[in-house]
Amino acid sequence: MTPERAAALFERACRSELQTLKPGNVHVHAAGHDMDVAHFERAAAAAAPALTTPGLGIGARIEGAVSASLAAAGCNTNLGIVLLCAPLVHAALSPSPGTLRARLNAALETLTIEDAACAFRAIAAAKPGGLGTARADVRFPAAVDLKAAMAEAAPRDRIAFQYVHGFQDVFEIGGARLQGCADPFAPEVVQAVYLDFLTAFPDSHIARKFGADTAEAVLEEARETIRIRTSFTRSETRHISLLIFDAFLKKRGLNPGTSADLTVASVLAHALERDGLERDGLG
Repeated sequence: MTPERAAALFERACRSELQTLKPGNVHVHAAGHDMDVAHFERAAAAAAPALTTPGLGIGARIEGAVSASLAAAGCNTNLGIVLLCAPLVHAALSPSPGTLRARLNAALETLTIEDAACAFRAIAAAKPGGLGTARADVRFPAAVDLKAAMAEAAPRDRIAFQYVHGFQDVFEIGGARLQGCADPFAPEVVQAVYLDFLTAFPDSHIARKFGADTAEAVLEEARETIRIRTSFTRSETRHISLLIFDAFLKKRGLNPGTSADLTVASVLAHALERDGLERDGLG
């Protein structure tokens, strides 16, 4: 896997997610939360080369990509995406043998205090809403390696959870949906991944900003919306049902950002793995 190829796949994963109607999140069908698609497109284009620069550690990839994104977009659009995609890209660029997941697990075991310091600076610069003390306290110098810091936050943060559990959700929820897909970047496929995450567990971005009860309520609303949606036979009606739910969430300022971040990471992981297999003549 070349850095240029990894960068192209990262940007394509980001752009495919923006083309998808994702209730509560920003997409081509509706802006939201004082952001629109152009913010995310600029951030993705800026982050891609920084994320895939040869020779960097995972923390340096995170810090470089977040810094470039903030400069390009003028606001925090993709902190969660970068936190998830940096280890995936790092694993894909590794010359070590084995599957992407095996190389990822090996990389997560080698995370350092310097990786944590880089990630802390990136998180502090992005200023995500309702951060509190998640992922340790980013206002102070890192005292533990990045995986240990993520372990502290994992019970309340689904992105941190991935670092501790080998990106379990990315491979076993998102990856399961993408298995066998002819085009993992197709809007209907990406939407299905997003809805799987939205209905799997409370979104930790909502929980961080509005509390656990609100996140649980959104989870139940999402499940009921999907249940009703499946009863419709016309695609136009199914689309409208999601637009209504989208507007309902945005009116209350509720953004299932973690579900969107996990969606991008899942699409990227699938694309990186498939691209590697095809280049090795195994796909």
